[in-house]
Amino acid sequence: MDPVHYDYLASFLLGASGLSLGNNKEYLLESRLIPLAQSMGWNGIPELISQLRLGRDKNLEDAVVEAMTTNETSFFRDKKPFEVMISHIFPNLIKARSTRRTIRIWCAAGSTGQEPYSIAMTILENFPELLTWHVEMMITDISQQALNRGKVGVYTQFEIQRGLPVKLLMKYFEQNAKGWQVKEELKKGMRFQRFNLLDAYDRFGVFDLIMCRNVLIYFENKTKGNILDRMSKQLATDGYLMLGAAETILGISESYQKIPGLESGVYAPMSAKIGASV
Repeated sequence: MDPVHYDYLASFLLGASGLSLGNNKEYLLESRLIPLAQSMGWNGIPELISQLRLGRDKNLEDAVVEAMTTNETSFFRDKKPFEVMISHIFPNLIKARSTRRTIRIWCAAGSTGQEPYSIAMTILENFPELLTWHVEMMITDISQQALNRGKVGVYTQFEIQRGLPVKLLMKYFEQNAKGWQVKEELKKGMRFQRFNLLDAYDRFGVFDLIMCRNVLIYFENKTKGNILDRMSKQLATDGYLMLGAAETILGISESYQKIPGLESGVYAPMSAKIGASV
C-alpha cells in the first residue's frame, strides 16, 4: 500500500472514530477495505480514498469506520466483573436506590449484545427484587451492524458456546432456524443506539453503572483520557465504572479512584466517599 494512502486512512480513522491504527497495519486495511471498495464498484483503495477526500458521502465514511471496527465479544467475558456485580455493585445500588427504585446502566461499545444480555441474566438470576424496579440499559456502539445483531438477539452455536452456561441458555433462549434467539424478557429496558464515543454525552443523563470494557485499548492515551473524563460527568457520585481487564486509568485520567478490596478495572468517581455505600 502506498504510504500516502496509509497515512491518510490512519488520520481519517483517528479523526472519525478515535481508532489509533498505528504502524504496519497494511494487511488489516487491505483485507477490510478492498472488499468494501469492490462492493461499491471501485477497483480498490485508491478510488475509495478519492471518494473519501471529497467529503460528501457520510454513508461511505460510516462504512469505512464500520469495516475497521473490531467487534470481539462473548457472554460473561472475563467472568470477574459479573462476580463483582453480584457481590458488591448491585447490592449497594439496591440499597442506595431503594427510594426511587431506578437503576441506569450504559454499555459503551456494546457490540453484538453479549455483554448487556449477560448483565440482564446476572440481574434476573441474583436480584429478583429488581423485577419490580425500573432498570434501564443503554447499549451503544459505533457499528450499526453490530447493534442490529444485538437488538435482534440471535446467536450462532459457536457464539453461544463462548461463555454461556447451559442452564442459562435453556432458560433465556429459544432455538430457531437461525440459531438461538434471546427471549423478550431479557430485552426489557434495553435501548440500542449507534453512538461515537468522540461525541457529546450530556444528553444521556446520569448512570449508576458504566461498562466501557475492551474498547479504550484501540485509542491513543489523550483520547482515552478525554473519553474517561467526560464519562465521569455522566456517572452518579456513588456509581461505578468498569473497564476491561487489560485497561487502567493510571496515567490516563484523574477523575476516578480505585475501590479498596475490589478487582482492578472497577472504579468510583473521585467525588465518591469510599466506604460502605460504594
